[in-house]
Amino acid sequence: MEWHQISGFYNVAKLGSFTKASEAVFRTQPALTQQVKSLEEELGCQLFERIGKRKLLLTPAGERLLDFSEAVLAQYETLVEDLNELKGIQKGRLRIAASYTTFYNLLPEVLEMYIQRFPLVELSLLDRSQANIIELVKNGDVDFGITLESLVSNNLGKIQWKQVESVLLTPKGHPLARLKQVTVEEIAEYPLILPPKSNEYSSRNQLEELFRAQNIHFRVIMESSNVELSSLYVEMGLGVSYATVDRDCLPKFKHRKLEFIPLAHYFEPEHIVVIFRKDREDKTYKRAFLNILLNS
Repeated sequence: MEWHQISGFYNVAKLGSFTKASEAVFRTQPALTQQVKSLEEELGCQLFERIGKRKLLLTPAGERLLDFSEAVLAQYETLVEDLNELKGIQKGRLRIAASYTTFYNLLPEVLEMYIQRFPLVELSLLDRSQANIIELVKNGDVDFGITLESLVSNNLGKIQWKQVESVLLTPKGHPLARLKQVTVEEIAEYPLILPPKSNEYSSRNQLEELFRAQNIHFRVIMESSNVELSSLYVEMGLGVSYATVDRDCLPKFKHRKLEFIPLAHYFEPEHIVVIFRKDREDKTYKRAFLNILLNS
């Protein structure tokens, strides 16, 4: 069993495709297929089953080899990082998963500062949904995830970063913006732009519960999981939207024709948290990212 075979098999197993894996390891698909075939011959067992034309499924033997491959590759990465630290070199890989909104509004300055201090660190930034962020952290595919605290289970470590508040987004000069405190009855008078129906978007579920508790009819004119997209259509006058925002971000919206109406009388503040596996061992350059982030 050779190193390139382990790496090739691992990427095929994780990506579920020889085509995608060949792109990841910079080898041709026939060469990668031959690597896996050689592994199967050496180990005397089948590692993958083909389901249909494209889908690959790991056999029980393949699942065991995947566990072995993950452990070997993780140990190798740790070894390289340890050796770099012994040489006084801050070099390695830092993998971060967050939502588009977080990357767009909250992380640019943090990452710019980090890159200046650690130019040799290889960054891997993944724009993902909240649920996918948590799954990536659980599986050890990223070092840190940034998500809402209410979605995180107790088996992951977490550090509170920023407080976010529930607000109603309306166009500038909207009648609701003139009220001291809006009610759900008044909100329901206008078409709503809300996140998709999903356990991942607790904000929509909470708002709908308020409507149902008071037997209020409401109409959803658009579903959007992206605050930036929702705010664009709010500006156009298509409807009003509900979102959780960090107060530090509001100045960035000053040029927009938007009103942000607090809904604190209905919803408790939420926190954005940095999440990680509790069994992680952080190198200096990874701890430095946390320090820069939390002090931003």
